[in-house]
Amino acid sequence: MTSMTRTSDPARFSAAIAYIPVIGWLYVFLTQRKSPLALYHLRQSIGLFVFLIAALVIWMVVAWLLAWIPYMAIVSAALFTLVIVAYFYGVIAWVLGLIKALRSEVTPLPVFGRWADRLPIK
Repeated sequence: MTSMTRTSDPARFSAAIAYIPVIGWLYVFLTQRKSPLALYHLRQSIGLFVFLIAALVIWMVVAWLLAWIPYMAIVSAALFTLVIVAYFYGVIAWVLGLIKALRSEVTPLPVFGRWADRLPIK
């Protein structure tokens, strides 16, 4: 676990604001581009959002394909539980990200955090 030292309160606040979709992203991207902590948590937040959207879209494609096979629509409905699990995980990851931002920690979120860290946001 890596931690940034001597991070100011505005940087911690900006890092936490990064977890508010769209409005927080724009705020950090447009006004806090000099803060490495805020940009790091912006990448983590966008990665979380992309992960959740991807879970839903993948389920929608699979459900649509299964709907063409007789009696498989029930399987696609059962697979929706995986989307629900992903969204429960998303809520936990969001809270974890907020806590890490407020503590000035630079630690990737589980599952997708290392991927999100490579997003080309500078």
